[in-house]
Amino acid sequence: MRSLIIDVSPLRASPEFRLVFAARVVSLFGIALTTVGVPWQVYAMTHSSLDVSLAAALVGGTTLVGTLAGGVVSDRCDRRVVILTCRAMAALVFTVLAVNAALPSPQLWLLYLCVAVNGATAVSQSALMAVTPAIVRREQLAAAGALVALSTQIGAVVGPSVAGLLIAGPGLTVNFALCAAASAVTTGLLWFLPSLPPQGGTTAHPLSAIREGAAFVARNRVVRGVLLIDAAAMLFALPQVLFPQVVVEVLGRGPEVAGLLYTAPAIGAMVAALTSGWTTTVRRTGRVLLLAVALYGVAIGLFGLSPLAPVGDPLVWACAFLVVAGASDMVSEILRRALLADVTPDHLQGRVSSVWLAQATVGPSAGGVEAGVASRLLGPGPAIAAGGGVCVVATAALAALLPPLRRASLQPPAPEEPLPAGDPLPGVAEHAPLEPEVAAHEADVRR
Repeated sequence: MRSLIIDVSPLRASPEFRLVFAARVVSLFGIALTTVGVPWQVYAMTHSSLDVSLAAALVGGTTLVGTLAGGVVSDRCDRRVVILTCRAMAALVFTVLAVNAALPSPQLWLLYLCVAVNGATAVSQSALMAVTPAIVRREQLAAAGALVALSTQIGAVVGPSVAGLLIAGPGLTVNFALCAAASAVTTGLLWFLPSLPPQGGTTAHPLSAIREGAAFVARNRVVRGVLLIDAAAMLFALPQVLFPQVVVEVLGRGPEVAGLLYTAPAIGAMVAALTSGWTTTVRRTGRVLLLAVALYGVAIGLFGLSPLAPVGDPLVWACAFLVVAGASDMVSEILRRALLADVTPDHLQGRVSSVWLAQATVGPSAGGVEAGVASRLLGPGPAIAAGGGVCVVATAALAALLPPLRRASLQPPAPEEPLPAGDPLPGVAEHAPLEPEVAAHEADVRR
């Protein structure tokens, strides 16, 4: 039973990871307040959903640019300096938002400017993700990934609820002021990190650095497989945009039920994170990852078919399948994060992290468009079921085409398990053998 409980050994073993984890929880709480506060203020000022969507587009666009730029910056500069600079900028932006909200006539252009600048501070996301392998031992990468994922769920569950209470009570000024305070606390915590320069950091022209990162992603079949399998799940099996239509047209319920559908995956993800201790000892990491994504596709497909359940309330079945989907997605996220951190050399961590984060920014939007088109053609239920099925097929195809992904492991191979000829060590990047001095240096960095 104890092996199921989330492994907190990275928090005990690494003071640096403790700082990063605490800062991340506080930061995500503040960001969640902004995620609710900005759309609410824009709509209150304009009464236009189009203006709200413009703010969302600004956030998405600048975040995409920030994460991609952050990959290059964090692979050539001290990552501690990058993180501190961006978090300090975020605190300033939230302070301006609070002042603007307190004005008798808040300025919409200033709000849009703050939103754009804050999105650009996503540079620090790539740097934060890149530092984990340098401050956590290899055998603790999965546990660290689980803790990072748990911090995301805490922010997603607690932050919006608090934001609603603040906006309804003291108002938007207090909401944004608390965002600024959270960013200031985050900056203060991360101030105590040691210097974190990338090992063998690039000094090449930014475009050359981007090409180097893209070449590594294309060459390394484990990294390429992790990114492709994540893209397949987001593109074909992300049904959230169809929830309102499912509630009204398929389940025949009111808006109060929509919240249950949105909450169910988060519940599953939280349970999976809290019972993720087993992920630190699993030997066949790649196979478990593939199974988790396939199970996610199956659960989404069954959610689409839930109105056809022969017994019981279709809503209960729908929520149950979404809980399973959320749990399996959490397991896959933990293992994806750990594998990417393990197989990527330190001097490329920032750029590979930025590709994953950029994909996570763009993927849900592309998946939402795909779901909307499929729903128009097939109807919401069949569209969701078909998307889940395509996700399973895509996962099986990637498993067949990328044997190194199937064999990837966070654990060293057992003595009685010789490595297949011609394949790299499971969980080790596909690059040329290191000189003994360099190999020893990288081993020291891992520890």
